[in-house]
Amino acid sequence: MSKEYLPHFKAPAERSNTSLWFAFHAGQVMVRMTDSGPAVLTCAHPSAHGLETTQEHYLGTYGGDPCYAAELAAAQIAPNGHAMLGLRDMLNHMDDTLAGLSGRALQILEWNRNHKYCGRCGGETVPRDNERARTCAACKRTSYPPVAPAIMILITHGRKLLLARKVGWGNTRYSALAGFVEPGETLESTVIRETREEVGVEIKNIRYFGSQPWPFPNNLMIAFTGEYAGGEVTPDGVEIEEATFFDVDELPNLPPGISISRRMINTVAAELRKLPKT
Repeated sequence: MSKEYLPHFKAPAERSNTSLWFAFHAGQVMVRMTDSGPAVLTCAHPSAHGLETTQEHYLGTYGGDPCYAAELAAAQIAPNGHAMLGLRDMLNHMDDTLAGLSGRALQILEWNRNHKYCGRCGGETVPRDNERARTCAACKRTSYPPVAPAIMILITHGRKLLLARKVGWGNTRYSALAGFVEPGETLESTVIRETREEVGVEIKNIRYFGSQPWPFPNNLMIAFTGEYAGGEVTPDGVEIEEATFFDVDELPNLPPGISISRRMINTVAAELRKLPKT
């Protein structure tokens, strides 16, 4: 069962040996290797394992245990029983709450590194003491960790799902359509626009499915389902190389289970299989 995560930004005065450390270097995270697979680094501080950090951020508590994000100073030799692992691989071994927390850690580290100076006047920024933000000492402009919303749409037509293969994917994987929200758009208008642009069809009965933070680099995926309403499936050739309606009993290679696209496809396909075959 997933433990509760309580976010905060002010670290406790004392360190705890049960603290969880999401310690990154070059996109990889330091993990403990256990009999059941990789686990989050647990210690009072990474220095207990001889690891040097360049920045640290308190994230709150997970199941009552303090959580921190840390950037390792350089490529360092993993201590005995530990290893560096890509975050995408690590997500396969986490519950949803812990996966979201690990992504939060990486995004905060990236934001803090990239916003040392003001984007308006070039002045040096300093952390605020009452929220997760950095403020320019000169012009007082404040920056927050960015989140880029993106929609995902899975289109149904009877017992079939419209799945697409992106340019550059080769013949290896199909998924639902997706695209970024543009300024001034609602999520629903983004769904309609992206569907028209990428595959040239119209949809109806748009319904919210769920959302997932996706820290590659700072996305929030917001997933919808919709029904085919007309038009010929025509891939744009820029982002989408191929798009086809697949019967739910003949689905192609799909994204990994950690993604909301795979969960949505599995859920919708299970419902469509209850429909009579024609």
